[in-house]
Amino acid sequence: MISKIAKISVLVFIFIAVFGVSTYLSLTLIIKSEDTVVVPELVGKDVIYALEALTGLGLNTKVKGSEYSSEIPKNHVIRQAPEPGSEIKKGRDIRITISKGATTILMPDLTGLPIQQARIILEENDLCEANISSVYINNVEKDEIIAQNPPEGKEIERKKCVDLLVGSGAPANKYKMPDLYGLPPDEAILLIETNRLIRGEIKSFFDAEKPDNIVVSQEPLSGYQVSEYTVVNFIVNKEPAEMNRQNIFNLDNAHFFRYRIENGFLSRRLRVQLYRNGTATDIFDNLIKPAEEIMLFIPKDSDNFILIYIDDAIVKPDIIPFKKLFAME
Repeated sequence: MISKIAKISVLVFIFIAVFGVSTYLSLTLIIKSEDTVVVPELVGKDVIYALEALTGLGLNTKVKGSEYSSEIPKNHVIRQAPEPGSEIKKGRDIRITISKGATTILMPDLTGLPIQQARIILEENDLCEANISSVYINNVEKDEIIAQNPPEGKEIERKKCVDLLVGSGAPANKYKMPDLYGLPPDEAILLIETNRLIRGEIKSFFDAEKPDNIVVSQEPLSGYQVSEYTVVNFIVNKEPAEMNRQNIFNLDNAHFFRYRIENGFLSRRLRVQLYRNGTATDIFDNLIKPAEEIMLFIPKDSDNFILIYIDDAIVKPDIIPFKKLFAME
């Protein structure tokens, strides 16, 4: 009787053990199948495909880096970790290395492009600028690529630098330098600017035997060949301003006066006249470029005043008494 009960107890124990192990294995298999995935093959695949495939499996994509490859096209996967076929849990990282393309490329055609666009193409192909030369040539826009070295279609290594020849626009017009001798400074400057030349330095030289306030010398000389935007310097027969203003006042008893010419395109004649003790004295008389500013010392005497002329016309305020001019000091 006891032996029969013992046998039944052993059989029950064995059944319970087998049932428990079976249940555990089944649950483990179910849980494992839900939390793990098999890593797909990504090598040679486009990076967009790899990203979508890994995202669909619940895995994270980590780009480990990029490098050149003669076998794997640009923007395709070169290597991956873990290896394809590995079982990993969802939410884990898959590290990939992306191809930058072949180490050599065919030189792109840059001719006819603006230099800024050419620079973008060079950067995209991992090329750099070497020497950039420019030349004036008709029918070519400024900053347009005229020629390149290496030429279009030649196989070159990445990182290689490219020489470019860039257009500077059409050649400047050339003509004879006009004669400024004997002209007043304002007429000389107008002639310079209407011929698309640039006013340079204006100096004064006093010769009592020559008429006052006329051009007596110029550079370049009259008749020389010049091009647009050439700088022209000239000398005016005029007593230096320092001589005109000497002994007018003591600088220790003076104010600092500033005046700015309005913006524009042509130079203008500015004349500042000081009325002192009933006597008018020009303390400044010269041609001023647009937006240029003059700075003068003015006597502090409150009963005197100054007049400001632009191209011989009095500008506002018509009269500036010193007691008003310096009231804010």
